[in-house]
Amino acid sequence: MRSLRVLGSTGSVGRQALEVARSLGMRVTGLSAMSNVSLLAAQAREFRPHEVCVADAALAADLARELAGVSPFPRLLAGAEGLAELAASGVCGEEIVLNAVVGSAGILPTLAAIDAGQDVALANKETLVAAGYHVMRAAGERGVTVRPVDSEHSAVWQCLWGEDRARVARVILTASGGPFRDREDLSDVTPEAAVAHPNWRMGPKISVDSATMMNKALEVVEARWLLGIPVEAIEILVHRESIVHSMVEFVDGSVKAQLGTADMRTPIQVALTYPHRLPGLASGLELATIGSLTFERPDVNRFPAVGLGHAALRRGGVVPAVMSAANEEAVNLFLSGKIRFQDITRLVIRSMDASPDVDSASLDDIALADRWAREYVRGRCSECTR
Repeated sequence: MRSLRVLGSTGSVGRQALEVARSLGMRVTGLSAMSNVSLLAAQAREFRPHEVCVADAALAADLARELAGVSPFPRLLAGAEGLAELAASGVCGEEIVLNAVVGSAGILPTLAAIDAGQDVALANKETLVAAGYHVMRAAGERGVTVRPVDSEHSAVWQCLWGEDRARVARVILTASGGPFRDREDLSDVTPEAAVAHPNWRMGPKISVDSATMMNKALEVVEARWLLGIPVEAIEILVHRESIVHSMVEFVDGSVKAQLGTADMRTPIQVALTYPHRLPGLASGLELATIGSLTFERPDVNRFPAVGLGHAALRRGGVVPAVMSAANEEAVNLFLSGKIRFQDITRLVIRSMDASPDVDSASLDDIALADRWAREYVRGRCSECTR
């Protein structure tokens, strides 16, 4: 079994990845966090990684104090450059990098890991939404795999094992519908209510994305690049029970679905142990207890964000990157109480409408578009009334 590096180890996915690593007896050689020094230090004391990274030099000094007396003492890294170095410095072919960093900050370490010849287990949606073409091209050139950790993309990936992708008629991504799927009035939604997901244990940003259904827009773009599926073949269905994680229909009308309990540790383990299956931590599925499974089309009037992924892909260029960055910035503003829940999607749509159309986008173009989208959203924050 290969060793593991976890980027974003103190977040929800990162913590669950370490649970899986612990259960499998995997060696953890690298850890990173943004600012949760105390938890990162506790993880480092348990797993004794070679390298640990935090957001800046001041936090690295705090971490050094927390780790006083630890032997062997890990190499301390800081900032975006340190994170990319952490992703790339493992032993080629002997380690896998799990990227659970939130937002567009995940792009450069993903590319660094790929350039270093490391397989990547990717839990960071924004990497493929903004730079999917570049990431998948680099992976193909280096002969490494990008393995999905999102439950929906993991489900599709598993359904495609051993199949001819040219025989895929459509991919159906399922959505829980989030905490407001039965709520008509969304005008007074609070951050506390938006992060209270009914089915999954997730961090605040992805929980809000689920509540707006922006997560499905991001997943459509992610599926296009990760799985090589054309945009017109990707559909979304609301599946409240979160048991069927996604489906693939083939040209003969056959449909394969991946089912399981709503536990992120399963897709994490699948990504880490592929192509093997090992006993896992999630409980087994009792379909008789569940009783029934329901499916319905998303309500695009209440949740207009659900269609933005298709729109972004059809326009191409930097528009997917603008969509991702604008959403990330708007979610932060909502969580800090500066805008309303419904303003999130409104600001994303306005950003996309204002974005220029270009035929192709370099990594520099994507970085510029990311900064522009954030500034655009912040500049219009005052137009949103609380």
